[in-house]
Amino acid sequence: MLAELTIAELLEQTAAGTPVPGGGSLSAMAAAAGAALAQMVAGLTAGRPRYADADPAMKKLIASAERLRKDLLAAMDRDAAAYTRVMAALKLPMTNDREKALRAEAVQEATREAARVPLSVAEMALEVMALAQTAVRLGNPNALSDGAVGAFLARAGLRGALCNVRINLQNIRDDAFVARMREKTADLEDRAADLEGAILADINL
Repeated sequence: MLAELTIAELLEQTAAGTPVPGGGSLSAMAAAAGAALAQMVAGLTAGRPRYADADPAMKKLIASAERLRKDLLAAMDRDAAAYTRVMAALKLPMTNDREKALRAEAVQEATREAARVPLSVAEMALEVMALAQTAVRLGNPNALSDGAVGAFLARAGLRGALCNVRINLQNIRDDAFVARMREKTADLEDRAADLEGAILADINL
């Protein structure tokens, strides 16, 4: 699993000039790092008497961030697998009309999945941004910058994931699927932009 590599090993594999791991996997990793930072801030807040009012929110944040962090790390491999599946479909034989038709459908289905995976990453990254906002607003003020970095990493992960959605949509012939996905990506981008603005206002450094 990619998440089990050391940071140095992961970056070495990414830099190696091979298709995977690539931007999709690292977008998921960025959002996972954002979740870890939000969880860190909550851990530095929960259980401390001076932040007692925030304790319920911080404990809830810890549970949510841990779930998202694990799911995003798993998505690193899901993204790599989806891309590998597209490459495998492109190599299917085309010696007759039947094989050509089977290959075309295999490519299309693999590409649809290659769009679905980063969309799910973007959705999770938006959740991480919301957790980071809670960490910034209610968390230990000494860890404000950590919550801010968590928000920025999640935002970067979301942007990267949506780029991967959109590039795959260019090769999908199912107009209804493409329209639905474009609507979802636009909604996620709008919500992320609004949330980013609110977080920046909260940080005020």
